[in-house]
This record gives sequence, C-alpha cells and structure tokens, in this order.
Amino acid sequence: MILLSVELYKVFARPRSYIGFVVITLIAAVLLAGIAVDGKQYLNLLLQQVEQYVVIEGKVINGHLAAWIILQTLLVHMPLLTALVAGDLISGEAATGTLRLLATRPPSRPAIVGAKFVAGACYSAALVAWLGLVALAGGRLLLGNGDLLVLSTSQLIVFPSADLWWRFAWALVLATLALTTVTALGLLFSVMAENSSGPIVATMSVVVLFTIVGTMEFPLFQRISPALFTTHMAVWRELFYPELELKRIVSSVAVLVGHIAVFIALATYLFSRKDILT
Repeated sequence: MILLSVELYKVFARPRSYIGFVVITLIAAVLLAGIAVDGKQYLNLLLQQVEQYVVIEGKVINGHLAAWIILQTLLVHMPLLTALVAGDLISGEAATGTLRLLATRPPSRPAIVGAKFVAGACYSAALVAWLGLVALAGGRLLLGNGDLLVLSTSQLIVFPSADLWWRFAWALVLATLALTTVTALGLLFSVMAENSSGPIVATMSVVVLFTIVGTMEFPLFQRISPALFTTHMAVWRELFYPELELKRIVSSVAVLVGHIAVFIALATYLFSRKDILT
C-alpha cells in the first residue's frame, strides 16, 4: 500500500497529469455552449430524414443529449491523454535518474510494475469520472433533464430519463476499462525507453494503426479486427442500444482484459531483466 501511495502521488504530482482534465473541461464547455445555442438546428439537420415518418415532441435538447454528444466526441480522443501519463510511468524515472534507486531497493520489480500500473489505471478512472461529471452535471445544469434521443444508422431510439443513470454509469466503467488497456500498453513501452516521448508516440501509433486496420474493409483486416483491442474500445456504446447484447459486451471485456494481462506480463518480464546500471 505504501508503494501504491507513492506511485499515486508521483502520477498526480506531475503537471502534465492535469492536461487531460483541463482539455476535457474546455472541450466540454465549448460543446455545451454550442448545443445550448445551436442544438435545435443541429438536431433538425439530423432528423430531417425521419421527420416525415415520426412526430417528435418534448424537450429533446437536454442535458442527457449533451452528455451523449460529449462522450461520443471525447472518448475517441482520450487515449492520447492517457498515453501522456502512461508513457512516463517508468521511462520518466529513467530520465530523472531515480530508476536505479527504485529498482535496487525493496519491493521487487514485479511489485513496482504492478503499483505503477494500478496508479496509471487510477488516473484513467479519474479522467473518465471527470468527463462523466462535466458532461452529465454540466449538461443537466445548463439544459435540464429529459429523455435521450439517439439516432443510429437504421433507427431512432428514445431512452426514458429514468432509464439512463445506470446506462451512463456502466458506459463510464467500460470506457475506463478501454483506457486502462491503453495505460497497460503505454507502461509496456515505458519499460523499453529512457525518456517519455518515445513511449507516448509509440502508444498512440499503435492505437491509430489498430484503429485503421479495424475500420478498413479488406478481408484480411476483417479477420484480424476482432482480436484488436481498439475494435472493442467503443463497447460502452452497447449500453445505448434498445436491446442489451450482454454476450457482445462480455466478449469485448474479455478481449480488453486479455490485452491488459498480456501487456502487463510483458512489461513485468522486460522490467525484471532491464539493465539499470547503464
């Protein structure tokens, strides 16, 4: 517990750790302002194809819709914010010269890797929790309560306000798991480097590469795509379909947890063999 407390202090004492919170706050504020001012025109543009078939009444522009739009917009880009911290977990120690002192004293190297991973995962959870707080609290404060209208490619879905709290809560939990996978990948690259810039760039490069492979419709890529963690990072969206596909959610969670286990196992192995004397 002492080691974990120290690692948590290191993570949250670095100024760069608060870049993500500032970015999330600013972007969410801009989006909320835009939705409040021009949300009705934006929604009319989206609904013009279905207005001839359905009649929509009530307060559609509300805090829940704003929160949905903010989550859709920001969760795609949050791996970069996570990588800024994850890539510095061990390489930052090497750059400052404290890695040798850390690795030559108790506790063991696997314990160090574990503590740093948990600290990084806590940062990811804090980042997602802040996003949820800003999106939901800010949206409801500015735009009020109401049912959530979600327009997918094939259907128009309306979720009652009373049915939304658990959906948003579990969506944030699944988003945290997805970002924790990025944290584990960043930690793995961090073990291999002597400064933080390389692991940060490498982590984001892998995320971008896997995302491109997962979205291209080549037969080879489509066979590979289900095994890539980036394919499952948007599993939180499953909470906002009319029928909850638990099997699909569990499958995505298993893939993400599997990647985390592999990344941490590799990081532990490499750090246990890392030469800290050169």
